Amino acid sequence: MATLETQLLDETIVNTRRKMLTLGGAALAASFFGAASKKAQAQSAITDFDILNFALNLEYLEAQFYNLAVYGVTIDKLPTPIPVAVNGGTAGTVTLSPTFSAVPFSNALVKAYATETAAEEGKHVTFLQTALTTNAVSMPNIDLFNSFNTLAMAANLGATFNPFLDDAHFLIGAYIFEDVGVSAYHGAAGLISDKKNILPAAVGIHAVEAYHAGLIRTTINNLDAVGLSGLPAGTLVSYTQAISAARSALANPDPTNPITVPFTTFTGSTADDIGVGTTMVALNGSSASFTATTVADTDVHALGWGRTTSQILAIVTGTTPTATTHQGVFFPSGLNGNIV
Repeated sequence: MATLETQLLDETIVNTRRKMLTLGGAALAASFFGAASKKAQAQSAITDFDILNFALNLEYLEAQFYNLAVYGVTIDKLPTPIPVAVNGGTAGTVTLSPTFSAVPFSNALVKAYATETAAEEGKHVTFLQTALTTNAVSMPNIDLFNSFNTLAMAANLGATFNPFLDDAHFLIGAYIFEDVGVSAYHGAAGLISDKKNILPAAVGIHAVEAYHAGLIRTTINNLDAVGLSGLPAGTLVSYTQAISAARSALANPDPTNPITVPFTTFTGSTADDIGVGTTMVALNGSSASFTATTVADTDVHALGWGRTTSQILAIVTGTTPTATTHQGVFFPSGLNGNIV
């Protein structure tokens, strides 16, 4: 099955000849769990350990991203290291740009947000490892270089994208992950068997991911109004809309209408993502005449979306929900565990 990278290559070749063509089965990137994937078989076969390990894979991804952004090192190289190889397993590697360096933050508030989130995502990793004990999986291979370049092309943001370049690019990198994590924990809630111990813990992590998502969306909206790091006002908001459109398209591919570049967010019952922007709303049954900002990524009932594991896998690997193998983009060799 074609991956996002091979599809983008085909797109480039064809565009040089005809200037317009569809991308094919799937594209893009950008954390968690929901229903069973094909390889994990039926939902009834999935255990709470499988769900937690699926979450652990994506917490590895987020923890690495934020700690690299703030401290410039992977989590196993922190002053208090977070293990990435557990229970006798072999940890994967983290692929970074040959010229990688930590984000040179210029905005104190953005740096403070990044620092807090780095600590919290690291704690999520250790919490899940402890909860899983001997069942915990090691970190898989993670790509934080080619993945973002692939994302940039897929979402029509340019040929390359470096989330560690400056405050603005870091915010967009963070935006890619946070809403995905929220929808994943939401989707997982109904699958958890242990309602006394594991479900409350998962809901607790879901709440923190939602705090992160709301903060990053609010920060983008506020800073983008005046421009940031030399980018014209409105640039970051337009990026979020392109990324949300891509996530929605990957999670809900239309077999009769192949995904195209740039992405268009699905509407109606298949829409499950909205970028930062403004919308007209009604109050108490009045006409939609009040302007609101779409800080919360919700449906028309103001409920957050939930996604299945298959949909999450499609987003973070650039495949389709029905694929038999989910490898690519952020997880070039796939995830570890039984939900892959």
